Amino acid sequence: MDFDIVMKELESLGKERIKKTYISNGAHEPLFGVATGAMKPLSKIIKKNQPLAEQLYSTGNYDAMYFAGIIADPKAMTEADFDRWIEAAYFYMLSDYVVAVTLAEADIAQKVADKWIASGEELRMSAGWSCYCWLLGNRKDSEFNADKLASMLDQVKITIKDAPERTKSAMNNFIYTVAISYVPLHEKAVETAKAVGPVEMMRDKKKSSILHASENIQKELDRGRLGFKRKYVRC
Repeated sequence: MDFDIVMKELESLGKERIKKTYISNGAHEPLFGVATGAMKPLSKIIKKNQPLAEQLYSTGNYDAMYFAGIIADPKAMTEADFDRWIEAAYFYMLSDYVVAVTLAEADIAQKVADKWIASGEELRMSAGWSCYCWLLGNRKDSEFNADKLASMLDQVKITIKDAPERTKSAMNNFIYTVAISYVPLHEKAVETAKAVGPVEMMRDKKKSSILHASENIQKELDRGRLGFKRKYVRC
């Protein structure tokens, strides 16, 4: 299936209502408004296709960029490729749910995520922290350095309230994910969440959100989800 056919397929799946929702979250033209679930049949036909993914991502069309993440081959992507993708990710649904997710399946995930976290740039930082969330929720605890993650929790505790808005959200999710999905640091993450308390995240043209890592952790514990790991990172 070539590029032109895929673009026509995506366009045919677009819905005005979904398009408006994406735009309200920060997407801008060009986009079609395709529900992520509606992309699954197409992705099953194509499977992984890195050259096609690169073509789609380079369009700047939100739906094409999202679909690129679904069919990308993360292990074929270099650090420079991921840097190019994050450069083009103009809002959080791309940085955190396309680029970070794709990176989480690459062998260089932690190296690249660490670099982005240290960048000082909102969406790069957000993608870096989000990548760790996807990693922790999928990979075995033994694949991580507990001292490094403990230091990252300390970093979040000290810096989250002064961090850029989208980075706050990703950092909050990091505390929550460590608490639920990385058992060796469960107690430290719970203590960190309590120490941080509620975090206000300002949002463009919308009411600010109050992030409560402690409450979300407790809800998952009540459901017996301690140690939860998902089978796949990408759909």
